[in-house]
Amino acid sequence: MNYTHMKKLVILTGAGMSAESGIATFRDSNGLWNNYRVEDVATPEGFKVNPQLVLDFYNYRRRELLEAHPNEGHKEIAALEKLFDVHIITQNVDNLHERAGSSHVIHLHGELMKSCSIKDTNKSYPIPPESPDLHIGDEAPDGSQLRPFIVWFGEAVPKIEEAIRYVELSDIFVIIGTSLNVYPAAGLLNYVRNGQPVFLIDPKEVNTHRQDVEFIKTGASEGIKLLAERLKTII
Repeated sequence: MNYTHMKKLVILTGAGMSAESGIATFRDSNGLWNNYRVEDVATPEGFKVNPQLVLDFYNYRRRELLEAHPNEGHKEIAALEKLFDVHIITQNVDNLHERAGSSHVIHLHGELMKSCSIKDTNKSYPIPPESPDLHIGDEAPDGSQLRPFIVWFGEAVPKIEEAIRYVELSDIFVIIGTSLNVYPAAGLLNYVRNGQPVFLIDPKEVNTHRQDVEFIKTGASEGIKLLAERLKTII
């Protein structure tokens, strides 16, 4: 397909994107942080103190993901590739966008179905679905312990510069299912060019500090259907 004449549509997705697929969100009242302290399962320090707890936490989440399926919202986004040059920037560590058929996905916070060495967190190794658990003693090719390929709190976000470039070049920017409370992802909105259409899909109030955002106050799947109709008017 020739993308040269297609408008560049960049979509930032957060936990609300995958909630309809049964993936637990972290920050809602019934979210994962109610059962675990962030410091214990999502920091390098937590891994040093109790690696077994951290591995168990992500093993459970990996098994949860293998039981989940892309929802209609994921499929609707993939279908937008027929009309736009679509790039997804996601805060989610699941692979549901890819499984729905999306071609270009940047994972800011890592990927659940991959592991990395504790010595080199930039190089990843796929985790086979038929053997999804990581264990103490599992070694990377460099001989060190494998850990989840997740960007933990306090760690650099290596994909953020690439994400910024896509936002700066985009013709249309869409935000779906994120509270815009987690940085640096929340700061991507600052790189949208003046006069560029910006849409935000979320059933909850989200403060963007901008006057030019068009809000679609509903869940991801319904919101993306409404967005698709709206986008047809500005192709």
